[in-house]
Amino acid sequence: MDRRSLIKHAGIAGVLAAGAAPAVHAQAALRWRLASSFPKSLDTIYGAAEVFASKVKALSGGKFEVSVHAAGELMPAFGVVDGVQNNTVEAAHTAPYYFFGKDETFAIGGAIPFGLNSRQMSAWTFEGNGLKLMREFYAKFNMISFPCGNTGAQMGGWMRKEIRSVADLKGLKFRIGGFAGKVLERLGGIPQNIPGGEIYQALEKGTIDAAEWIGPYDDQKLGFNKVAPFYYYPGWWEGGLQLDLYINQKAYDALNAEQKAIVEAASAFAHVETQAKYDVKNPQALKQLVGSGAKLRPFPADVMAQAFKESMALYEELGTKNENWKKVYGDYAKFRADQNLWFRFTEATFDRFMQSQKLG
Repeated sequence: MDRRSLIKHAGIAGVLAAGAAPAVHAQAALRWRLASSFPKSLDTIYGAAEVFASKVKALSGGKFEVSVHAAGELMPAFGVVDGVQNNTVEAAHTAPYYFFGKDETFAIGGAIPFGLNSRQMSAWTFEGNGLKLMREFYAKFNMISFPCGNTGAQMGGWMRKEIRSVADLKGLKFRIGGFAGKVLERLGGIPQNIPGGEIYQALEKGTIDAAEWIGPYDDQKLGFNKVAPFYYYPGWWEGGLQLDLYINQKAYDALNAEQKAIVEAASAFAHVETQAKYDVKNPQALKQLVGSGAKLRPFPADVMAQAFKESMALYEELGTKNENWKKVYGDYAKFRADQNLWFRFTEATFDRFMQSQKLG
């Protein structure tokens, strides 16, 4: 008796009892490509995408694989949103504020001057309205977002010359991340939006006068201390840069429930691990940079005050002409006010006390 005849006459129970079960077809393996906006040399920020890909493979038992491609391999660092939107690649890992030229609202998904710190940003995203509002916005670009890393608060960058007052920013050619350049312009500076892998050369050649990237660990790897002696803090434009995983909407919709859950879990894992890496690696790198001659300087009070004033004025102006910004920033600003009230009495007070103590 052939197999089809056996199944027809004996039924499934009989077939199983006879040890002649029909073949079960294994689920086809899924392969995605992910374009990063970062160079491979930065094991922290580029590495977040690798952590995501590794976790996806592990959670799927090897049935779902994501190949990660550094900036410039498949497309330019600032071309990854177009790549995802057009389904040239299924996914991208990047800093949302790079794409403020498409719409300033992108920046809110990453970091804006005098915005939320990393804990507050995660709170707004996961438990506030952040993820819902940003996904509604990203849907206009045919993609869905997943938080995938945070750098924590950043340093203010490397300067060839000392900044003694806000007047010293006038005419300063400063590589600064994306949207923050709008505030720098209002302070008289000349923003330069340059990918991470190209900053050192521009600073070395004098094409730019100053540059910021993230913080001590990455800055040391990139060698900025070799060509600019003054290291400023804080990065008031990045109190906690959230990185995003962007996925083409059609590609995401084609996933089954298990695969979607894997993407969500893997991105959340990478989100937490990325900042943990920075928090571990930055202190030692800062000691080494200072030990090798870097001159730490706080931004002068008038720089901070004027930058804050111009940032708030910019946000108000954007609210009158960009409906996307108005909707998302309105919610973000209310959340920020409540968070700062809470942190004022808890986190900030505790941190100030601890940082004033001699700890061994």
